[in-house]
Amino acid sequence: MNNKNKKSSNKEKWEQAVESTIKRFPERKETFTTSSDIEVERLYIEKKRSDDHLGFPGEYPYTRGIQPTMYRSRFWTMRQYAGFGSAVETNKRFRYLLDQGQTGLSVAFDLPTQIGYDSDDVMSEGEVGKVGVAIDSLHDMEQLLDQIPLDKVSTSMTINASASVLLCMYIAVGEKQGVPLEKLTGTIQNDILKEYIARGTYIYPPKQSMRLITNIFEYCQHNVPKFNTISISGYHIREAGSTAVQEAAFTIANGMAYVDAAIESGMDVDSFAPRLAFFFNAHNNFFEEIAKFRAARRIWAKIMKEHYQAKDPKSWKMRFHTQTGGSTLTAQQPDNNIVRVTLQALSAVMGGTQSLHTNSRDEALSLPTEESARIALRTQQIIANESGVADTIDPLGGSYYVEELTDRMEEEVNKYLDRIKEIGGAVQAVEEGFMQREIHQNAYETQKNIEKEKEIIVGLNKFKVDEEVNPDLLKVDEALEKAQLASINTIRQERDQEAVNEALTALKEQTKIADSNLIPYILDAVRLYATIGEICNVLREEFGEYTG
Repeated sequence: MNNKNKKSSNKEKWEQAVESTIKRFPERKETFTTSSDIEVERLYIEKKRSDDHLGFPGEYPYTRGIQPTMYRSRFWTMRQYAGFGSAVETNKRFRYLLDQGQTGLSVAFDLPTQIGYDSDDVMSEGEVGKVGVAIDSLHDMEQLLDQIPLDKVSTSMTINASASVLLCMYIAVGEKQGVPLEKLTGTIQNDILKEYIARGTYIYPPKQSMRLITNIFEYCQHNVPKFNTISISGYHIREAGSTAVQEAAFTIANGMAYVDAAIESGMDVDSFAPRLAFFFNAHNNFFEEIAKFRAARRIWAKIMKEHYQAKDPKSWKMRFHTQTGGSTLTAQQPDNNIVRVTLQALSAVMGGTQSLHTNSRDEALSLPTEESARIALRTQQIIANESGVADTIDPLGGSYYVEELTDRMEEEVNKYLDRIKEIGGAVQAVEEGFMQREIHQNAYETQKNIEKEKEIIVGLNKFKVDEEVNPDLLKVDEALEKAQLASINTIRQERDQEAVNEALTALKEQTKIADSNLIPYILDAVRLYATIGEICNVLREEFGEYTG
């Protein structure tokens, strides 16, 4: 009997022996599963795996991490997502967080900014500065980044439909600070496909949106080479109700669509692939999340090397940011959220993330207070400096359970990728509503399980207490909207309107030329203090709007 069969036989003998114990002490459930409905066995034993399947850290297929030393050289980038009210108020929060030891900025924009409307547009009424910072023109971006050295601080911007405009504003501020473009670092989310799937802040139809994305790829390749031109996001897919498997599968499928679009536009895969970045969620099923990160890295490496024939090893590496799960937080007993976030953050670190945002305990109720944001940041700092998990690479590598779960995640993700390929790719799958239906169905099933207490949420459907949820919440002052409207009016009065009109006309003409890169023309308009609404309206007129 070979060693593998012997181990399997020993496990079967153990399973038979344990049956008498189970009769005396029945297990809590008939079947244990992960959130992706992968069955969890009672016990895992060693399984032979080839070295090229697992590999070493920093080597293909990167299951164990994309860097040879990972956190032994330096910790992940610690970001705290922030943005509310005016640029001035948000700048104060940014500088506070940097003083507290944060190592990168992450900007939340208000809804009008995300969908390309000025603060004084009728569509913006009541939404200015509410879920993020209001940015109307270069003037606001200058205030947002005041006294923040862009050659030393990396900035991530959660912006999609209007990403081209916000990127140009960021570049223009860098120019005003005297920072060479090749030293600007950061990330724009710029992932429009997941907006159609899960989030909804889109403006233009898919084809035109993909043109803007590839324009950004091309422009940054030549001008801002250290800036990550896209953060392909599974976070919002997961927030909409997907499983961990669906999150990874749909994100990777979207990534392939962007690679295809860039190649079709004439770019060589190795010219842009090293600047692709990903953005994942971290939920509560600790081991499944770690397995998800490891499997996603391996799948992407194989796709880039084998399918796209990328030659540069940097093109094979999946670099990703992680944010803890906002949808897992409860308004009930909000301090419990500190524990949830700690477990989620720990899974991201043990899964090998490159940067991390930890949600604040009060985010189920409002934008986070300074105290809550500080606790969330301290959570990362304690994991980094006190837990010891960053002292060795891939600390759960070799765990019988984690390795088996990583393999199963890879299998299930690939099944989805095959289905999406049969449909015609991610863009076609989005247009046909395939991903949306899959997410909605799982969200429905999850809600039913919570209501029937098949899935326990501590403080929500079990272990409840009589409480009055009334913590110290952050409220955006209504006066900020009036101040923002006054500010944009002043900008319009003081700028060179004739030059602005000329720049917007030039942009309009270039939209009609299919192979023209629009980024330099958007940048010209931004430098002259054209507003986000004015620029996006030019594109709306030429591209049309997507209605779903």
